[in-house]
Amino acid sequence: MHASDVVVGIDNGATKNTATVLDTSGRFLIDRDLRFEIPSRVGDGPEAAIAAMADAMHRALALTGIGPERVVAVGLDTPGPASADGVISLKGATNFAQPAWWGYDVRGALEAHVGLPVVYNNDGNAAALYAHHVHFGADAPMRSSVSAIVGTGLGGGVIEAGAVIRGASGQAGELGHVQIFTGGLLADDQPMPTCACGNAGDVESFASLTGIVRNLLPYWLSRYPDHPLATMPIDQAAKDVRTYGVRGDELALRLFEQQAGALGRLFTIAANFTDPSAYFVGGGVVEAAPHFGAWFLDRVRASTTLREEQAAVATFELVPDLDMAGARGSALAALASIGG
Repeated sequence: MHASDVVVGIDNGATKNTATVLDTSGRFLIDRDLRFEIPSRVGDGPEAAIAAMADAMHRALALTGIGPERVVAVGLDTPGPASADGVISLKGATNFAQPAWWGYDVRGALEAHVGLPVVYNNDGNAAALYAHHVHFGADAPMRSSVSAIVGTGLGGGVIEAGAVIRGASGQAGELGHVQIFTGGLLADDQPMPTCACGNAGDVESFASLTGIVRNLLPYWLSRYPDHPLATMPIDQAAKDVRTYGVRGDELALRLFEQQAGALGRLFTIAANFTDPSAYFVGGGVVEAAPHFGAWFLDRVRASTTLREEQAAVATFELVPDLDMAGARGSALAALASIGG
């Protein structure tokens, strides 16, 4: 590895790709002001999507003025579920629904396309890795953390000694499908939330956009039938409820209190499993407005039960730079793969 070498991180999503460049000193060469997004084209099938990932890499390099000959590795993240080696689930995935994607080796295909080593993580793990390294800095290899990222589903990651815990099949850190104790979390007449995966009462059935659409908002609109959101299609209302939360709307705050409570119960389980140094929360809900993100994080913290010794050393934080966290975490994983 030479001082002039760089790695590239690519964050692949349902609609867009984001990429960044990291030098061997650990300095990101694309800041938020230069951030760009290009269509991911996953709906057009694997061949088009892999070309779009490579295009994101070359766009990032062009922004920095660095030639592709200086790139020694590429980090890639995609939504899961996928194996530790980047093979999409045999049953497909929300963002990879076409049969052509089922069992597709997305990591290997990109590696063949760009002719460089490619390191794979799912998107939750990549964002978790970035949050961990930003928060702990030089101490990252000596610390542990758990991240929960509220999006369409509930993503996340578990970091131990500064590295992602992948698991035997690559499915570690699928925090959304951990079932939680719901006593005292649900209103007296509220049905048990269900998840698209088939679980009842898992974290994603509460803390996700799909959980809002499927479970939380229909119930709370039944309690507030005259609310303006009741006049909207449920999918649109679920996206708009965050705006009402920022304004302090009663229905919205009760809904988001349940989401925060579910995350607190997840973190309580994590405290007894891994006893992490930090708990991170990310997603659109905490990026809506600073005061609302702070309120939501406080509710998560209040809903997490820690022993006195744990509470004395653990911290609760928001995932930083979430729109670039995946790409940056992927770049960090690529740098670690070459001994950086």
